[in-house]
Amino acid sequence: MNRGVVITGGGAVTPFGLGLEPVAEALRTSSPRFVEVDRGTGYHGSCGARLAGLVGAPDLSSWLPVAVGRRMSPPSRLAVTAARMALRSAGLPEERTDQETAVVLATAFGPASFSERLYRSVVKDGPESASPFLFAECVANAPAAQVAITCGAAGPNITTVQREAGALVALGRGAAEITSGRVVRALVGVVDELPPVAHGVLDRFRALARERAGLPEAPRPFDRRRNGFVASEGATVLVLEEERAARDRGVRPLARLRAVGTAFDASASRVGWGTGVEPLRRGLLRVLDRADRGPRDVSFVVSGASGSVAGDRLEAKLLCAAFGGGPLPPVLAPKSVTGEYGGGLLASLTIACESRPFGPTAGFREADPDLGLTPHMGGPLPSPRAVVASSLAAGGAAVWAVLEAP
Repeated sequence: MNRGVVITGGGAVTPFGLGLEPVAEALRTSSPRFVEVDRGTGYHGSCGARLAGLVGAPDLSSWLPVAVGRRMSPPSRLAVTAARMALRSAGLPEERTDQETAVVLATAFGPASFSERLYRSVVKDGPESASPFLFAECVANAPAAQVAITCGAAGPNITTVQREAGALVALGRGAAEITSGRVVRALVGVVDELPPVAHGVLDRFRALARERAGLPEAPRPFDRRRNGFVASEGATVLVLEEERAARDRGVRPLARLRAVGTAFDASASRVGWGTGVEPLRRGLLRVLDRADRGPRDVSFVVSGASGSVAGDRLEAKLLCAAFGGGPLPPVLAPKSVTGEYGGGLLASLTIACESRPFGPTAGFREADPDLGLTPHMGGPLPSPRAVVASSLAAGGAAVWAVLEAP
């Protein structure tokens, strides 16, 4: 990167509460917070998944006035709240930022609940019944637009939809806006909501973990018994800044971003995981080289493994290949606690770069001999001199980021 980019603030609305601190405590104690979803809507099969990471109905009024929030979809309210929290933690004004502030958000489903309401009204009463209010808030880029309006961010406004890889794609795009000189800061994050329709669809695709053979429903990254992930909702937003601008403000960064890069696994189907370890290995090594680091310099890996049978296999094979078959650095699997989607990976990555403790990987009990990888099982972690975040997605997208302590 031509210009140094640092993370100077973060905000989150998660199943654990408001802010990054509740997420850090859950990761330290390996304590997921999954609850029963509403299965009375008819979207689920009789023996399907029952759990999800839901934010519930938190009081956001101290961050988002009720009169303003009532004009937004649920994910827009989550994103705006997380963005204002991030700006405050970075020592920046929560409103009227400037045209040098970009907004880059990732989402997997967009405002699914408003989309469902719009479709239902059209099917029931005809197209003339379509609500302009619902329509304006049912598009994927509505949360990013609301963040820009509420926070006065007049720079580029970008929404990316890259499934499991979305968080790091957004991180890289926000950094690119800064290194190109177009802006001096970017609000970068992830927002997802998980109404019953979205949960039901994921379950019908057999993507979600299910109870089986006496084993409770849970994500088990890299475990031999894994059978899917647990989906979550929420929002995490980070403030990225040009390092010089942050230093001039007297702000101590949370982390420094060294490089972000992508690759594509052409062997993947449109909805499934591929087997292209070699092109992904080359992609990861290119990102490390761009960061002036090699595999031996990596302190630990923050992995996007979630409990997916094929996805975790590809992630494990990639990491083993990239590190030359030698000993791996500690591999964190935070989605065992945070679940898939909702910004959990982005929050966990920031927390890891601050040298916060991580407990044992929740749900991991039996190593899979096919993987050759055992995730972090507790104990102290090395100093975060070079932290690799790895995120592979169904459909073939792959993205990595290299960060370090400031």
